[in-house]
Amino acid sequence: MAIQLQKYKFDARSPMVVGGQAVIEGVMMRAPGMVATAVRRPDGTIAVRKEPYISLAEKRKFFKLPIVRGAVGLIEMLIIGIRALNYSAEAAIGSDQDDASGTRDVLGPKKAAASDNLRLGLTLAGALLAGLAIFFLSPLAITTAWFHVEQEPLAFNLIAGAIRLVLFLAYLLAISAMKDVRRLFEYHGAEHKVVFTFEREEVLTVDSASRQTRFHPRCGTSFLLIVMLVAIILFGLLDTLLIYWLGALSLPIRIATHIPLIPLLGGVSYEFIRISARNSATVIGRFIVAPGLWLQKITTREPDARELEVALEALRSALGEEASIPAPLVRQAAGG
Repeated sequence: MAIQLQKYKFDARSPMVVGGQAVIEGVMMRAPGMVATAVRRPDGTIAVRKEPYISLAEKRKFFKLPIVRGAVGLIEMLIIGIRALNYSAEAAIGSDQDDASGTRDVLGPKKAAASDNLRLGLTLAGALLAGLAIFFLSPLAITTAWFHVEQEPLAFNLIAGAIRLVLFLAYLLAISAMKDVRRLFEYHGAEHKVVFTFEREEVLTVDSASRQTRFHPRCGTSFLLIVMLVAIILFGLLDTLLIYWLGALSLPIRIATHIPLIPLLGGVSYEFIRISARNSATVIGRFIVAPGLWLQKITTREPDARELEVALEALRSALGEEASIPAPLVRQAAGG
């Protein structure tokens, strides 16, 4: 039975109504007030975990302010994403503890165990530290050691930005050769196609989703690319002011002053990608979003019907739609 879009409509003025993330053998989807993660189990069935989530922007007006909303949203999505990855790792090997229907519904006031919170905190801290070391600190250190432009803000940040981009591309190309990552990228493509299906107000079916493009202007990959470009401008301006006030800059001063501005960098980048996605149909908009779409040729792959089915189930659950999947797909899933 096809699911019609009734409760939620895509609003171009608020383009982040729904969004998602690929996880291990599945997809996490986020809709207003709800997060749902759907994962393909080894036996072919789909496990779904739902939990309510109200963002800080919905609780306090301050967190809805431009730039602030992007910085806060970035942290929230990191936490939600790691929780979804942890669940998907359990479900993908069949060790999750869902009920017989395949759905874990955590809509009550249940508190996570202290060990789970500790694991989440350590995982998040480790991911952040690794990301900072590889993509933030190392470009600064390499530029300082190999080039002699420490007191030239624009040149320094252009070189550091180029190094950061090369490291990022090399990382993506390296992991894309891994079998498990290629499958993750297929689910990434499925997530994009299903979000497009929702935004274009089509029925949430595999046939509808398969006709959509897998390249989405609001993708997290595009966001990271925007972050790297905005960093060149933002940190170039900061270094100019610091040299004016201090007379000279060293690597420790750069690190100490750049790191606190990372939330601001995320907030500015969020506003930029929000505006560019809203105007992606214009000539200028297409030019702005093009690099991010090109990058998605690496980070997404064409999904099959079973992967689209999982992404659709995640979105249906996030939207509160409980209808079952079409019978032919149920038989296909059961057949492995």
